[in-house]
Amino acid sequence: MTYPVTVPVDDTIDETLDSAVATSQPGLMRSAWGLWRTRIGVALVVLLVGIAIVGPWVAPYGASEFVGTANMRDVPGTWLGTDYFGQDVWSRFLHGGRSILFLATVSTLIGFLFGSAIGLIAAYNRGRIDDVLMRFMDVILAFPQLLLALVALTTVGPKPWLIISIVGFTTIPRIARITRGAAVPVVERDFVAAAEALGESRFRIITRELLPNVIGPLLVEANLRLTYAIGIIAGLGFLGFATERNAADWGLMVQENRVALSVQPWGTVLPAIAIALLTVGTGLISDGLSRTVAGIDRGRPDS
Repeated sequence: MTYPVTVPVDDTIDETLDSAVATSQPGLMRSAWGLWRTRIGVALVVLLVGIAIVGPWVAPYGASEFVGTANMRDVPGTWLGTDYFGQDVWSRFLHGGRSILFLATVSTLIGFLFGSAIGLIAAYNRGRIDDVLMRFMDVILAFPQLLLALVALTTVGPKPWLIISIVGFTTIPRIARITRGAAVPVVERDFVAAAEALGESRFRIITRELLPNVIGPLLVEANLRLTYAIGIIAGLGFLGFATERNAADWGLMVQENRVALSVQPWGTVLPAIAIALLTVGTGLISDGLSRTVAGIDRGRPDS
């Protein structure tokens, strides 16, 4: 069920209802696409995702294949020379994007699913359930994300499932709080009371009444969390916590080749640029969505 299409002539629709209706409409993505920042962000993300997916298939060498002397700019058969271990920089770059994108996407998806569910349940039930869930989210937020990840990875080891679990776990409370904040005003609307009067189940009310009307803020927050996930996973790779030793990972490439930055910069600069452009791209998409949800630049597609 969505907001009623018609209202009595003498009634007025307040700004909260207007915003919720706007964000629940299918035109949200279309309106966001009309902004230049969204189009640029999508172009950057599509480019880098394409490199990560197609790269290993077109790389001239294997990810860990020795091709020549270490830290050389001009090596026959290579475009950008070799890294600290004599491996082809370009080939390792083409192989190195998959891990970051996979780990960041899966961890953000986990955080989005659990965080949105907790936020919607807390907003709808209120009272003791709301207090318990939100206080538990506050406890999780009290632990610094990077510090918690370092402790876990140092104890267990840099396992892919552990990186996904830690980043996803620490993402849940942030999405839960945003979801609850967006859903609380919707719970008080008349159409929710009407659904309860009709005897609809709590699950149906949450999924059919609340969720469609908070999807706009949720998309913005999920995109923002993806940006942070990319940054934290790249940072863990830089600190040496890649999924495998000598793995082709953009963050690990920066860490491995930084000592020879003045001699052979491509081993460090190329993955650093890719990480930066990826986070900028997701950030621009998030900005475009947030401006659309807030009603900024709505109706001005070329702004």
